[in-house]
Amino acid sequence: MGHGHGHGHLSPRTDSASGRYIPALVAALVIGATVMVAEFTVGFATSSLALISDAAHMFTDVLGIGMALVAVQLARRSGPTFTRTFGMYRAEVLAALANAILLFGVAGYVVYEAITRITDPPEVPGLPVLVVASIGLVANLIAFLLLRRGAQESLNVRGAYLEVLSDLIGSVGVLISGVVTLTTGWHYADPLVGVAIGVFVLPRTVVLARRALRILFQHAPHNIDVEALHNDLCALSGVEDVHDLHVWTLTSGMEVASAHLTVGADVDTAHVLASAQHLLSSRYAIEHATLQVEPRESARRCAQLTW
Repeated sequence: MGHGHGHGHLSPRTDSASGRYIPALVAALVIGATVMVAEFTVGFATSSLALISDAAHMFTDVLGIGMALVAVQLARRSGPTFTRTFGMYRAEVLAALANAILLFGVAGYVVYEAITRITDPPEVPGLPVLVVASIGLVANLIAFLLLRRGAQESLNVRGAYLEVLSDLIGSVGVLISGVVTLTTGWHYADPLVGVAIGVFVLPRTVVLARRALRILFQHAPHNIDVEALHNDLCALSGVEDVHDLHVWTLTSGMEVASAHLTVGADVDTAHVLASAQHLLSSRYAIEHATLQVEPRESARRCAQLTW
Protein backbone atom coordinates (compact mmCIF):
# COMPACT_ATOMS: atom_id res chain seq x y z
CA MET A 1 0.00 0.00 0.00
CA GLY A 2 2.96 2.32 0.63
CA HIS A 3 3.59 4.92 3.29
CA GLY A 4 4.18 8.01 1.16
CA HIS A 5 2.42 11.34 1.00
CA GLY A 6 -0.82 10.60 -0.72
CA HIS A 7 0.43 8.99 -3.91
CA GLY A 8 -0.98 5.51 -3.33
CA HIS A 9 -4.57 4.67 -4.27
CA LEU A 10 -6.76 3.52 -1.42
CA SER A 11 -9.17 1.43 -3.46
CA PRO A 12 -9.98 0.58 -7.08
CA ARG A 13 -11.54 3.37 -9.15
CA THR A 14 -15.33 3.29 -9.31
CA ASP A 15 -17.44 4.91 -11.99
CA SER A 16 -20.07 7.36 -10.76
CA ALA A 17 -23.48 7.50 -12.41
CA SER A 18 -22.20 10.15 -14.84
CA GLY A 19 -19.28 8.02 -16.01
CA ARG A 20 -21.58 5.67 -17.90
CA TYR A 21 -22.89 8.46 -20.12
CA ILE A 22 -19.66 9.90 -21.54
CA PRO A 23 -20.46 8.99 -25.22
CA ALA A 24 -23.90 10.63 -24.92
CA LEU A 25 -22.35 13.76 -23.38
CA VAL A 26 -19.72 13.97 -26.15
CA ALA A 27 -22.38 13.63 -28.88
CA ALA A 28 -24.56 16.30 -27.22
CA LEU A 29 -21.50 18.59 -26.96
CA VAL A 30 -20.70 18.33 -30.70
CA ILE A 31 -24.35 18.89 -31.71
CA GLY A 32 -24.72 21.85 -29.34
CA ALA A 33 -21.49 23.58 -30.46
CA THR A 34 -22.48 23.34 -34.14
CA VAL A 35 -25.96 24.79 -33.60
CA MET A 36 -24.64 27.50 -31.24
CA VAL A 37 -22.30 28.91 -33.91
CA ALA A 38 -25.12 28.95 -36.49
CA GLU A 39 -27.57 30.63 -34.09
CA PHE A 40 -25.13 33.32 -32.95
CA THR A 41 -24.15 34.12 -36.55
CA VAL A 42 -27.71 34.46 -37.84
CA GLY A 43 -28.97 36.02 -34.57
CA PHE A 44 -26.57 38.97 -34.70
CA ALA A 45 -26.95 39.30 -38.48
CA THR A 46 -30.75 39.63 -38.16
CA SER A 47 -30.93 41.34 -34.70
CA SER A 48 -33.14 38.48 -33.45
CA LEU A 49 -33.19 38.50 -29.63
CA ALA A 50 -35.06 35.18 -29.60
CA LEU A 51 -32.27 33.59 -31.65
CA ILE A 52 -29.48 35.25 -29.64
CA SER A 53 -31.26 34.12 -26.46
CA ASP A 54 -31.41 30.55 -27.73
CA ALA A 55 -27.76 30.74 -28.83
CA ALA A 56 -26.77 32.04 -25.38
CA HIS A 57 -28.58 29.11 -23.79
CA MET A 58 -26.82 26.87 -26.28
CA PHE A 59 -23.51 28.42 -25.18
CA THR A 60 -24.18 27.58 -21.53
CA ASP A 61 -25.37 24.20 -22.77
CA VAL A 62 -22.04 23.56 -24.53
CA LEU A 63 -20.07 24.99 -21.60
CA GLY A 64 -22.16 22.98 -19.14
CA ILE A 65 -21.75 19.69 -21.00
CA GLY A 66 -18.03 20.48 -21.35
CA MET A 67 -17.77 21.02 -17.58
CA ALA A 68 -19.75 17.84 -16.96
CA LEU A 69 -17.32 15.88 -19.15
CA VAL A 70 -14.24 17.41 -17.49
CA ALA A 71 -15.72 16.65 -14.06
CA VAL A 72 -16.47 13.02 -15.01
CA GLN A 73 -12.96 12.51 -16.41
CA LEU A 74 -11.42 14.17 -13.35
CA ALA A 75 -13.44 11.91 -11.06
CA ARG A 76 -12.58 8.79 -13.08
CA ARG A 77 -8.84 9.43 -13.44
CA SER A 78 -8.13 10.47 -9.87
CA GLY A 79 -9.33 7.77 -7.52
CA PRO A 80 -8.94 7.97 -3.74
CA THR A 81 -5.41 8.75 -2.47
CA PHE A 82 -4.03 9.30 1.02
CA THR A 83 -4.54 13.06 0.66
CA ARG A 84 -7.84 12.92 -1.29
CA THR A 85 -9.58 10.03 0.44
CA PHE A 86 -12.81 10.57 -1.51
CA GLY A 87 -11.11 11.17 -4.85
CA MET A 88 -12.45 14.01 -7.03
CA TYR A 89 -16.07 12.90 -7.38
CA ARG A 90 -17.38 16.17 -5.94
CA ALA A 91 -16.12 17.92 -9.11
CA GLU A 92 -19.29 16.62 -10.80
CA VAL A 93 -21.52 18.34 -8.23
CA LEU A 94 -19.55 21.59 -8.50
CA ALA A 95 -20.00 21.44 -12.29
CA ALA A 96 -23.78 21.06 -11.84
CA LEU A 97 -23.83 24.09 -9.50
CA ALA A 98 -21.71 26.16 -11.93
CA ASN A 99 -24.18 25.16 -14.67
CA ALA A 100 -27.10 26.47 -12.62
CA ILE A 101 -25.34 29.80 -11.96
CA LEU A 102 -24.55 30.19 -15.68
CA LEU A 103 -28.14 29.48 -16.69
CA PHE A 104 -29.42 31.96 -14.14
CA GLY A 105 -27.11 34.67 -15.49
CA VAL A 106 -28.14 34.09 -19.12
CA ALA A 107 -31.86 34.03 -18.29
CA GLY A 108 -31.48 37.33 -16.40
CA TYR A 109 -29.59 38.95 -19.29
CA VAL A 110 -32.22 37.91 -21.86
CA VAL A 111 -35.10 39.23 -19.73
CA TYR A 112 -33.27 42.57 -19.24
CA GLU A 113 -32.41 42.87 -22.95
CA ALA A 114 -36.00 42.06 -23.97
CA ILE A 115 -37.47 44.69 -21.61
CA THR A 116 -35.20 47.37 -23.13
CA ARG A 117 -36.31 46.30 -26.61
CA ILE A 118 -40.05 46.31 -25.94
CA THR A 119 -40.28 50.08 -26.47
CA ASP A 120 -38.49 49.97 -29.82
CA PRO A 121 -38.35 46.44 -31.27
CA PRO A 122 -35.93 46.12 -34.23
CA GLU A 123 -37.11 44.67 -37.52
CA VAL A 124 -36.27 40.96 -37.55
CA PRO A 125 -36.41 39.03 -40.85
CA GLY A 126 -38.44 35.89 -40.15
CA LEU A 127 -37.09 33.44 -42.73
CA PRO A 128 -33.43 33.10 -41.57
CA VAL A 129 -34.67 32.81 -37.97
CA LEU A 130 -37.12 30.10 -39.02
CA VAL A 131 -34.48 28.06 -40.85
CA VAL A 132 -31.89 28.17 -38.04
CA ALA A 133 -34.54 27.50 -35.36
CA SER A 134 -35.64 24.37 -37.30
CA ILE A 135 -32.04 23.09 -37.37
CA GLY A 136 -31.71 23.87 -33.65
CA LEU A 137 -34.93 22.05 -32.85
CA VAL A 138 -33.80 18.83 -34.56
CA ALA A 139 -30.32 19.03 -32.96
CA ASN A 140 -31.76 19.62 -29.48
CA LEU A 141 -34.22 16.77 -29.91
CA ILE A 142 -31.34 14.37 -30.67
CA ALA A 143 -29.29 15.63 -27.67
CA PHE A 144 -32.40 15.43 -25.44
CA LEU A 145 -32.95 11.76 -26.33
CA LEU A 146 -29.25 10.98 -25.80
CA LEU A 147 -29.20 12.40 -22.26
CA ARG A 148 -32.71 11.53 -21.05
CA ARG A 149 -31.78 8.24 -19.37
CA GLY A 150 -28.61 9.53 -17.75
CA ALA A 151 -30.51 12.47 -16.22
CA GLN A 152 -32.44 10.02 -14.00
CA GLU A 153 -29.23 8.69 -12.44
CA SER A 154 -26.74 11.57 -12.38
CA LEU A 155 -27.10 15.15 -11.14
CA ASN A 156 -24.20 16.10 -13.38
CA VAL A 157 -25.85 14.65 -16.52
CA ARG A 158 -29.14 16.16 -15.29
CA GLY A 159 -27.54 19.62 -15.41
CA ALA A 160 -26.60 19.09 -19.05
CA TYR A 161 -30.00 17.51 -19.78
CA LEU A 162 -31.91 20.46 -18.29
CA GLU A 163 -29.95 22.84 -20.48
CA VAL A 164 -30.73 20.75 -23.57
CA LEU A 165 -34.40 20.68 -22.52
CA SER A 166 -34.47 24.46 -22.11
CA ASP A 167 -32.79 24.79 -25.52
CA LEU A 168 -35.42 22.50 -27.00
CA ILE A 169 -38.20 24.70 -25.60
CA GLY A 170 -36.21 27.74 -26.74
CA SER A 171 -35.99 26.40 -30.30
CA VAL A 172 -39.76 25.90 -30.35
CA GLY A 173 -40.18 29.47 -29.11
CA VAL A 174 -37.82 30.86 -31.76
CA LEU A 175 -39.67 28.84 -34.39
CA ILE A 176 -42.99 30.37 -33.29
CA SER A 177 -41.43 33.85 -33.25
CA GLY A 178 -40.08 33.30 -36.81
CA VAL A 179 -43.48 32.13 -38.07
CA VAL A 180 -45.32 35.07 -36.43
CA THR A 181 -42.78 37.60 -37.79
CA LEU A 182 -42.88 36.06 -41.26
CA THR A 183 -46.68 35.85 -41.52
CA THR A 184 -47.83 38.98 -39.63
CA GLY A 185 -44.73 41.21 -39.42
CA TRP A 186 -45.48 41.73 -35.68
CA HIS A 187 -42.14 42.90 -34.21
CA TYR A 188 -43.04 42.24 -30.58
CA ALA A 189 -43.03 38.45 -31.09
CA ASP A 190 -39.23 38.24 -30.99
CA PRO A 191 -38.51 40.04 -27.67
CA LEU A 192 -41.55 38.41 -26.02
CA VAL A 193 -40.30 34.94 -26.96
CA GLY A 194 -36.87 35.94 -25.61
CA VAL A 195 -38.46 36.76 -22.22
CA ALA A 196 -40.54 33.57 -22.27
CA ILE A 197 -37.38 31.46 -22.78
CA GLY A 198 -35.67 33.22 -19.86
CA VAL A 199 -38.65 32.81 -17.52
CA PHE A 200 -39.05 29.12 -18.46
CA VAL A 201 -35.44 28.31 -17.55
CA LEU A 202 -35.28 30.05 -14.15
CA PRO A 203 -37.35 27.60 -12.00
CA ARG A 204 -35.42 24.61 -13.39
CA THR A 205 -32.16 26.41 -12.61
CA VAL A 206 -33.23 26.90 -8.98
CA VAL A 207 -34.09 23.19 -8.62
CA LEU A 208 -30.71 22.14 -10.06
CA ALA A 209 -28.82 24.54 -7.76
CA ARG A 210 -30.78 23.34 -4.72
CA ARG A 211 -29.99 19.70 -5.47
CA ALA A 212 -26.28 20.45 -5.96
CA LEU A 213 -26.14 22.47 -2.72
CA ARG A 214 -27.92 19.66 -0.87
CA ILE A 215 -25.04 17.33 -1.80
CA LEU A 216 -22.33 19.93 -1.04
CA PHE A 217 -23.86 20.57 2.41
CA GLN A 218 -23.87 16.77 2.91
CA HIS A 219 -27.58 16.55 3.61
CA ALA A 220 -29.15 13.10 3.48
CA PRO A 221 -30.12 11.92 -0.04
CA HIS A 222 -33.73 12.93 -0.81
CA ASN A 223 -34.66 9.30 -1.58
CA ILE A 224 -33.48 7.90 1.77
CA ASP A 225 -35.56 8.15 4.95
CA VAL A 226 -32.82 8.34 7.59
CA GLU A 227 -35.27 7.98 10.49
CA ALA A 228 -36.59 4.71 9.00
CA LEU A 229 -33.00 3.56 8.37
CA HIS A 230 -32.16 4.33 12.03
CA ASN A 231 -35.17 2.33 13.24
CA ASP A 232 -34.31 -0.61 10.95
CA LEU A 233 -30.75 -0.73 12.32
CA CYS A 234 -32.09 -0.55 15.92
CA ALA A 235 -34.40 -3.50 15.15
CA LEU A 236 -31.50 -5.79 14.18
CA SER A 237 -30.91 -8.71 16.54
CA GLY A 238 -28.31 -7.84 19.20
CA VAL A 239 -28.35 -4.07 18.57
CA GLU A 240 -29.24 -2.01 21.66
CA ASP A 241 -28.71 1.48 20.26
CA VAL A 242 -27.69 3.31 17.07
CA HIS A 243 -25.97 6.70 17.22
CA ASP A 244 -23.59 8.91 15.22
CA LEU A 245 -25.57 7.97 12.10
CA HIS A 246 -24.64 9.91 8.97
CA VAL A 247 -25.92 9.39 5.42
CA TRP A 248 -24.71 11.58 2.56
CA THR A 249 -24.07 11.63 -1.18
CA LEU A 250 -20.55 11.81 -2.59
CA THR A 251 -21.85 12.38 -6.12
CA SER A 252 -24.91 11.11 -7.99
CA GLY A 253 -25.23 7.34 -7.64
CA MET A 254 -22.67 7.14 -4.80
CA GLU A 255 -24.37 7.21 -1.38
CA VAL A 256 -22.28 6.77 1.77
CA ALA A 257 -23.21 6.02 5.39
CA SER A 258 -21.50 5.71 8.77
CA ALA A 259 -22.93 4.66 12.14
CA HIS A 260 -22.10 3.34 15.61
CA LEU A 261 -24.04 0.24 16.71
CA THR A 262 -24.10 -0.49 20.45
CA VAL A 263 -24.34 -4.20 21.34
CA GLY A 264 -24.54 -6.29 24.50
CA ALA A 265 -21.59 -8.17 26.03
CA ASP A 266 -22.34 -11.64 24.60
CA VAL A 267 -23.44 -10.59 21.12
CA ASP A 268 -21.65 -11.90 18.01
CA THR A 269 -20.32 -8.62 16.57
CA ALA A 270 -19.43 -10.19 13.21
CA HIS A 271 -23.06 -11.30 12.77
CA VAL A 272 -24.37 -7.82 13.70
CA LEU A 273 -21.98 -6.20 11.23
CA ALA A 274 -22.99 -8.56 8.41
CA SER A 275 -26.72 -8.02 9.15
CA ALA A 276 -26.33 -4.23 9.14
CA GLN A 277 -24.32 -4.26 5.89
CA HIS A 278 -26.93 -6.48 4.23
CA LEU A 279 -29.76 -4.22 5.44
CA LEU A 280 -28.09 -1.05 4.07
CA SER A 281 -27.24 -2.71 0.77
CA SER A 282 -30.54 -4.50 0.07
CA ARG A 283 -33.07 -2.02 1.45
CA TYR A 284 -31.33 1.33 0.96
CA ALA A 285 -28.85 0.61 -1.89
CA ILE A 286 -25.95 1.87 0.25
CA GLU A 287 -22.94 -0.29 -0.59
CA HIS A 288 -20.30 1.92 1.03
CA ALA A 289 -20.91 2.04 4.79
CA THR A 290 -18.50 2.41 7.71
CA LEU A 291 -20.03 0.72 10.76
CA GLN A 292 -18.57 0.69 14.27
CA VAL A 293 -19.95 -2.15 16.40
CA GLU A 294 -19.13 -1.23 19.99
CA PRO A 295 -19.80 -2.34 23.60
CA ARG A 296 -21.76 -0.16 26.04
CA GLU A 297 -18.58 1.38 27.53
CA SER A 298 -17.54 2.82 24.15
CA ALA A 299 -21.05 4.09 23.57
CA ARG A 300 -20.84 6.05 26.84
CA ARG A 301 -17.69 7.74 25.55
CA CYS A 302 -19.55 8.67 22.34
CA ALA A 303 -22.22 10.38 24.44
CA GLN A 304 -19.55 12.73 25.87
CA LEU A 305 -18.48 14.01 22.43
CA THR A 306 -19.51 17.58 21.65
CA TRP A 307 -20.28 16.96 17.93
